[in-house]
Amino acid sequence: MSTSTAAPASERVYEHVKHAILRGDRAGGTFFTEGQIGDEVGVSRTPVREALLRLETEGLVALYPKKGALVVPVTPREAHEVLEARLVIEEWAAGRAWAARADLVVDLRGHLAAMVDAKAADDVAGFSEADRAFHEAIVAAAGNSVMARQYRMLRDRQMCILADGIRASASRMTHAVTAHRTLIRLLTEGTRAEFVRESRAHVQDAMDRLGVAR
Repeated sequence: MSTSTAAPASERVYEHVKHAILRGDRAGGTFFTEGQIGDEVGVSRTPVREALLRLETEGLVALYPKKGALVVPVTPREAHEVLEARLVIEEWAAGRAWAARADLVVDLRGHLAAMVDAKAADDVAGFSEADRAFHEAIVAAAGNSVMARQYRMLRDRQMCILADGIRASASRMTHAVTAHRTLIRLLTEGTRAEFVRESRAHVQDAMDRLGVAR
């Protein structure tokens, strides 16, 4: 996320704080004040308040008037619900995106290449972003902007879940690359039913690896 000084102050604060939360630099349960954020970004408290209100509506922080904000920790129940909702959307999207597979596979190969490069560079954050872009491309190809918007919010929350998990095991990156290669192969050589089935299995596997009960 960019924090260019050309952007409005509240937008710069929003990107700065959200970026830190999604990358795990501000873990769940972390408390911070408006003054701290204002000093980090170099702005007054007014744009900080505006940005924090926006982050609160997205469920990423809880505000405490005259005190500050708390990064909302992910509970086991929420982790389950996030991945369950992701499973429903991705299975639906895989079926709808099949008709656009000729263009979609080009995009997915690009995102997979970015994942491979990030893995080689041990760039965990870059890997997570490329992984997310891979799946968002499939959902976008389904052609429903409401679903795509909801999916982006789910992935924001899942990035909080994964912030420490991927760091703990490089093998997860290797496994993800292999799984994504399978999805691309099925788009080019398989059937619609196989692609939908594998899309569902991919999310179910993520639930199992994170210890999220179904």
